[in-house]
Amino acid sequence: MAVLTTADLDLGDASAGVRTWRRLLARKGGVLGLAIIVLFVLVAVLAPLIAPYDPAQQSWTSIRKPSSLAHWFGTDESGRDLLSRVIFGGRASLLAGVVSVTIALGLGVPIGLLAGYGGKWIDAVLSRIADAMLAVPFLILAIALAAFLGPSLQNAMIAIGLTTAPIFVRLTRGQVMAVMVEDYVEAARAVGNPPVRIAFRHILPNILPALIVQSTLSIATAIIAEASLSFLGLGQQPPAPSWGSMLNTAQRFLTLAPWLAVWPGLAIFLVVLSFNLLGDALRDALDPREP
Repeated sequence: MAVLTTADLDLGDASAGVRTWRRLLARKGGVLGLAIIVLFVLVAVLAPLIAPYDPAQQSWTSIRKPSSLAHWFGTDESGRDLLSRVIFGGRASLLAGVVSVTIALGLGVPIGLLAGYGGKWIDAVLSRIADAMLAVPFLILAIALAAFLGPSLQNAMIAIGLTTAPIFVRLTRGQVMAVMVEDYVEAARAVGNPPVRIAFRHILPNILPALIVQSTLSIATAIIAEASLSFLGLGQQPPAPSWGSMLNTAQRFLTLAPWLAVWPGLAIFLVVLSFNLLGDALRDALDPREP
């Protein structure tokens, strides 16, 4: 009789990882999205090294100049280099997306596990609270929380994270309830495993694919939310660059200097599209029913 060892389990996990990676690489949209995301992350991390100018450096002789060899993306209403501001603005947007979703995961997943596995009145109370938050439009709730906490990038990330958390509560709860009836969970319960071990050792690892896909898509939503809050003056505060605040300034010069809106708008479009493409590809790659 063959005995299944830890090495066999590790080899199985490695094979599953290789299959998932191959499925992801087979989807051109996902590969393109991943490449663009990696490019933007590298640009944001290396911003002090690759930005041609200080993003806050003003030049009153170069106000609203179009693209040139000196300023590839042109200059803004204060003579600041637009390329440098777009590069540094990517830091705020990407940071807001990742931190906000991390906050949402940290709050939503444990609460969803508790609601799905605890059941009864615990599930009823936590689910009604999540439903109440989801009943309010996402952006309206984020604006309200950001206004209450005060205008800053940190408070904007907290507001977006709290607003996104109910999505993960509902997703985690639904996934837990679907996995709880599986044979391996029943077997773990039958041999006397405590509920906490069952939840974190047997249930959570099997719902991670759905959480990973939702996290990727939520980062795109969080980036748009951060740009919206900055556009309204509730996010990154001037003179620190942010794509949203740059669009807010650009709206006054759409006819005189359209490049002020084109470049930050294009950056938001590319990043959000890339995360959505990656999320769709991950959904297919992590689906065990896919060939």
